[in-house]
Parts: sequence; C-alpha cells; structure tokens
Amino acid sequence: MNRTGSTETRLIVIRGNSGSGKSQLAHAIRAARPRGVAIIGHDVLRREILHVRDHPGALSVPLIDMTTRFALDNGLHVVLEGILHSESYGEMLANLCRDHLGITRCYYYNLELPETLRRHRTKKLAGEVSEEQVASWYRSEDLVAGLDEAVFDETISVEAALNVVLNDVGWQDRDVS
Repeated sequence: MNRTGSTETRLIVIRGNSGSGKSQLAHAIRAARPRGVAIIGHDVLRREILHVRDHPGALSVPLIDMTTRFALDNGLHVVLEGILHSESYGEMLANLCRDHLGITRCYYYNLELPETLRRHRTKKLAGEVSEEQVASWYRSEDLVAGLDEAVFDETISVEAALNVVLNDVGWQDRDVS
C-alpha cells in the first residue's frame, strides 16, 4: 500500500461513457473551487499525450495513476475524469482510492446508448469519431468492484451533479479556495 495525498486533499473520480458529461462536471467543480484543483483527463493523457489505444495493460493506466498521485502528494485536489472502463482501470482506481488519505468520492454516469449517441452528436469530436466507434466503447453499468460509486443518470443536470459533489466532499461554500 502506497499512501498518497493528505487528510486535506480531495480525490473525485468521475467515470462514464463518452458524452455523458464527465468533463463538463469536472470543469464545473474547478470553476466552483478555482485554485488547487487539478483535472486529470483520461482522454488527454491517453489520446493526446501517449496516443495509445485503450485496453487492459495500456500505458495510460500507470500514467494516470502516477499523475494523480503526483498531484495529490503535492497538495492539489484531483478530479480524475474519463471513460475509464472497469476492465482496464478498475484495479488501479480501487488501489488509488484505497491509498488516498483524504476524502475520496466516486461517480459514474450511467446513460443509455441512445442518449450517449445523442450527446456525442453535439460534441466537436463527433466529426472525428463515428457513432459506431462510440457504440463499440459503450458499457452499461460498468461499475468498479470495490468503489462506492454514486450513479448519475441522464436526468441529472450539471448544476445538480455539481451540488451533489460539492456537498459530498465538504465544499458547500464555493468561495473557499
């Protein structure tokens, strides 16, 4: 066990299918707490930095773990967001959450495939990534064993999800930095 962070740091994990609202929620959290919140995006590290495919054992798994631990160990709060399929990232996420010394909360967006595809059509990425590709990545109820993930469905607004997260991690006062 490699303890990480401090009793003061927060680790917020937001997972779900493509287009579910993960990045939007992560940025809303940062906007509510503008200082000291690192957003670690699965897509940024895997697709933009490493440029690797996603599968169990991919280089992105240890990079996400190492990056998250680095931020926590240096006093930053972390919002880790991404598709983060359980078969590839589940063990790492469970270990990371277990090792974190501060408050840890996990959320999973569980949207039906038609809603996932509808939301995908509204994204800039829709021109590069086909609906067939998005459907091939889709997982229904891909919860990680060992994580206590709160589930958001397609009816929750970003503002409502933000309020849940801020309350869960003790950040009800949005002006505190």
